[in-house]
Amino acid sequence: MNFITPAFAQAAGAPSSSELVMQLVPFGFILVIMYLMILRPQQKRAKAHREMVANLRRGDTVVTAGGLIAKVARTIDDDEVELEVAQGVKVRAIRGLVTEVRAKGEPVKE
Repeated sequence: MNFITPAFAQAAGAPSSSELVMQLVPFGFILVIMYLMILRPQQKRAKAHREMVANLRRGDTVVTAGGLIAKVARTIDDDEVELEVAQGVKVRAIRGLVTEVRAKGEPVKE
């Protein structure tokens, strides 16, 4: 009446190198897909944002991370810009917080 027989694991040697490689191939494939689908587009967006922020100039209409739409009054230094939110109302903002340039302004007159 013994219907269940005990199962014994077979003693096998160490896995060969080809078996090990075949086990790691799916992980490598996942890493490549993750790089192509996540990391590479993120790096492209970051590069485009850096270029946009570096090319800010007086007269550009911008949108900040807080949602303010303003006009660039002047660039203070490499990190800050002065934005004109309304007629005569100017605020200083960090360049990195500018998320979008809506309209390019006139070229800087020197």
